[in-house]
Amino acid sequence: MKKPLLDVQNVNASFSIQGRRLHAVRSVSFQLFEGEAIGIVGESGCGKSALVQSLLRLVPASIESGTVLFDGVDLLSLSMAELRKIRGRGIGMVFQDPMTALNPTMQIGQQIQEPLRIHRVADKREAKTRALELLRLTKVPDPEIRLTQFPHQLSGGMRQRVSIAIALAAHPRILIADEPTTALDPTVQAQIIHLLKELRHELKMSQIIITHDIGAVASLCDRVLVMYAGKIVEEGPVDGILNEPRHPYTKMLLLSRPSLRSKRGEKLFAIEGSPPSLFSPPAGCPFAARCPHAMKICESAFPPVNQNAACWLYDEKDSDVHAAFTH
Repeated sequence: MKKPLLDVQNVNASFSIQGRRLHAVRSVSFQLFEGEAIGIVGESGCGKSALVQSLLRLVPASIESGTVLFDGVDLLSLSMAELRKIRGRGIGMVFQDPMTALNPTMQIGQQIQEPLRIHRVADKREAKTRALELLRLTKVPDPEIRLTQFPHQLSGGMRQRVSIAIALAAHPRILIADEPTTALDPTVQAQIIHLLKELRHELKMSQIIITHDIGAVASLCDRVLVMYAGKIVEEGPVDGILNEPRHPYTKMLLLSRPSLRSKRGEKLFAIEGSPPSLFSPPAGCPFAARCPHAMKICESAFPPVNQNAACWLYDEKDSDVHAAFTH
């Protein structure tokens, strides 16, 4: 059987905030295979960014349990010096806001060349040539001029392309893009999505796309993970999740999308209520308080995964409930 490039098993991560523990990532497991793209979706605060940044120890999270195997090496067992050799070289990261991710005091060319020198991929002369190639690869217009410019001199779309170029500089095998289309206008969003798709196939890399944009997931990904309150509540092929979602949260998340069929003045669907506090996570299903199909057992025990969804409605022993929900 094919081995995963990234194998995440039972990871629990929390943050200390004013003396209290915030349980941001709770018993998360997933796998990413060579050349595959997966999407991670969910509301703000559901743990998407906390998950991937905890795996690379980019945030001061306490990893309480679990393993993160990258090409057979457990990232959680490495020293910070050893992990820095993998960041950028093995796994590249495009951060959520390119304006804050880029250094405002450094020229674009210097920022692209920096990971090349850190990982000793190229000397000074080769690094400049490679920086120019990366700007061309990411379709930045007038790349020779952009090399000497500063972030504030670029548009939002160009800053995002530069962020992608930096993440690609040291030839990573996995590219993680955290909200790559946020705060961009629709035309530029479409360009960035097309670029990420092209890069994946051209460079034969694996990708993890973190996003609120279901449309981006449909265009870019093979599989999707739906997160809620620090847990994965549904996982499956993109077509299956988009066309036949199983978990009530996934169904309601998809209903929340604006539709071209919506009539003027029609009220958009919204999921009532708020996610639970992760300072004291519920023992049962975290979506129970907002779910129109919640049962008594949902409050006391987290459901097993059945038909790719962690939901008691799909407990095979309770066919009546399953039938009532689906019909």
